[in-house]
Amino acid sequence: MALQISATNPEHPALLLALPWETPLEEWPEEYLVPLPRGISRHVVRYARAGEEVIAVKELAERPALREYELLRDLDRLAIPAVDPLAVVTGRTDRTGAPLEPVLITRHLGGSMPYRSMFETTLRPATMHRLMDALAVLLVRLHLAGFAWGDCSLSNTLFRRDAGAYAAYLVDAETGELHPRLSDGQRDYDLDLARVNISGELLDLEASGALHPSVDPVDFGTEICARYEKLWEELTRTSVYPAGKYHYIERRIRRLNDMGFDVAEMQIEHSSGGNTVTFVPKVVDAGHHQRQLLRLTGLDTEENQARRLLTDLESWMATQDDYAPGDPLSARPEVLAHRWVREVFRPTVREVPRELRGSMDPAEIYHELLEHRWYLSERAQHDIGLDTVVEDYVRHVLPKARATLEPTQPEEDPAPAP
Repeated sequence: MALQISATNPEHPALLLALPWETPLEEWPEEYLVPLPRGISRHVVRYARAGEEVIAVKELAERPALREYELLRDLDRLAIPAVDPLAVVTGRTDRTGAPLEPVLITRHLGGSMPYRSMFETTLRPATMHRLMDALAVLLVRLHLAGFAWGDCSLSNTLFRRDAGAYAAYLVDAETGELHPRLSDGQRDYDLDLARVNISGELLDLEASGALHPSVDPVDFGTEICARYEKLWEELTRTSVYPAGKYHYIERRIRRLNDMGFDVAEMQIEHSSGGNTVTFVPKVVDAGHHQRQLLRLTGLDTEENQARRLLTDLESWMATQDDYAPGDPLSARPEVLAHRWVREVFRPTVREVPRELRGSMDPAEIYHELLEHRWYLSERAQHDIGLDTVVEDYVRHVLPKARATLEPTQPEEDPAPAP
């Protein structure tokens, strides 16, 4: 059988053909590999370079490889945080003609880390709570989209920094199933698997001495369930309000927006007596602040980063002479937002040397600078300018934090505003 490459982009096959497909993945020469931290997997996984891209290559049987490839493409269409599928390579043989397992190829998620790499230095309990929050949000988003994971665990998740918190990404969809809607039983099964898997992984870390002594593995495994249930209830519960109190509905929608979700479809019913109104969100989409920032500036960030950047953008807009909300002659928000990207965001990020950025993307760097500005301003009891903040941050903060910033491939500067 001839080598076949099924890819999402017509440019990828030419780049992938240069890789040593006639060699078992476990034996690939170092010249093709990229030394990035890997999580635990039941399959052989390697990071390699294809042209300018860093890719993750996983060996597995043909049927599950093709199935996972299609599931990841479905998740991409649904805008669910997951690794990007690039290709499936089948028909592999070694130099003697003996068959080799097919491979699934995904794009490496820049700035991400598997949980075991994060635990190489013992994580504080507060940081672990943030990881559980991120994983609970990911699981809720999957379930809202009708995706049953079937193997939710820390090992099957990658984490990226997100403005002081973390964003979780699905990295293994091999056991997943996509449905129009999940039953309560399907959700409960997924949640119970998550509890068992996470507790087991933390027990393993405890046995190796990598777990903080105050952390109880079983309690933390149970915590994911509590956090999931609280978020699911807030996103899906039915509210009954007095008739005429329509601002209560608006308040509920605003609360969901503050949590980072948009109500894309809702159901509103009046009672037979006309005394009450029932409101239930029917379709809830995550990424409220992401979409708002992308629309205004063209910057594509994580949700918490977007929230923080929007706050800074709004504060900056209020200082502009040509901005007067409600005035028809006022500059449009989109125009001001692009000016902020050109004159504030991009120049500020560029002041931070590339070699000191580690795995932080531009939005995370800017968030860190805003945090440092708050700290310096509080200490000085007056506002500190960004130029001074950048100089102090580069000189005193980044060198100390450098050891915790895992290097990846170079990040691009944020795109110029159109």
